Amino acid sequence: MPELPEVESIRVGVAQALVNQRIHRVDVFHERAVREIPGGAAALASAVTGEKVLALERRGKFMWMEFAGHQALVIHLGMSGQLLVDDAAFEAATCHYPSGRNHERVRFYYDDGVLRFVDQRTFGFLALSSFVKAADGRSVPAAVAHIAPDALEMSSAQLARWLAGGRRDIKRILLDQKVVSGIGNIYADESLFRAGIHPSARQLGERRSMRLAEAVHATVNSALAAGGTSFDQLYRNASGEAGYFDRELAVYARAGEPCPRCGTPIRTVPFMGRHTHFCPHCQRR
Repeated sequence: MPELPEVESIRVGVAQALVNQRIHRVDVFHERAVREIPGGAAALASAVTGEKVLALERRGKFMWMEFAGHQALVIHLGMSGQLLVDDAAFEAATCHYPSGRNHERVRFYYDDGVLRFVDQRTFGFLALSSFVKAADGRSVPAAVAHIAPDALEMSSAQLARWLAGGRRDIKRILLDQKVVSGIGNIYADESLFRAGIHPSARQLGERRSMRLAEAVHATVNSALAAGGTSFDQLYRNASGEAGYFDRELAVYARAGEPCPRCGTPIRTVPFMGRHTHFCPHCQRR
């Protein structure tokens, strides 16, 4: 699943193309993509056709287009969703292809081109939402209000306070979207390694929680600079380009390989239907 760095990389690329553009038409090729919208494809088209995109914002793994009238179109990429920006030449060449071509689910036509929502596994979705005040005071779509601010919205000191006294395993806390949003399996494992903290550690205390908070920020910012992590074709930025943070991964997906710090083989264990990767020497329990 795309995590905070991937979603932010996509948001930046789409915002550059779409903000201050007017949407002229919406084609829905797969109703499952708009399952969160009562009325389905017709309701989506009616709501956004003719609207100018004022902003493209994000919290955690959610993005939203902001329109006039206190309304937003929320986008969640699910496991394999992509937002791809193409120009008018693409539109002219492909507008008559059959629906669902290359897993395309929704197409937005705007002033200068098209925005395509592509989703191979169809776990992503679009939702229309009004704005509400979240617990931290930020105005967000109602569909997003249930999650916490993400790592880029919090200072290290703020994040450390949330991490310090938890009685659960620290990795479970990092993955809890009601504590800090946007962090998934990749960046939890990498942040814990960077901080030298075992994934099952509890009640970190002030010093170690600050070290972990700083590691989260450093890891996320490094991944952003690299355009995110691409292991396959399922993650691409808005221009269709892969991220290359996979070259910098220290422990994730490197089971059995030597630790970049000490040479001890990286270990992996099952965790919440996935796997946790860590160095048993550098991250002692």
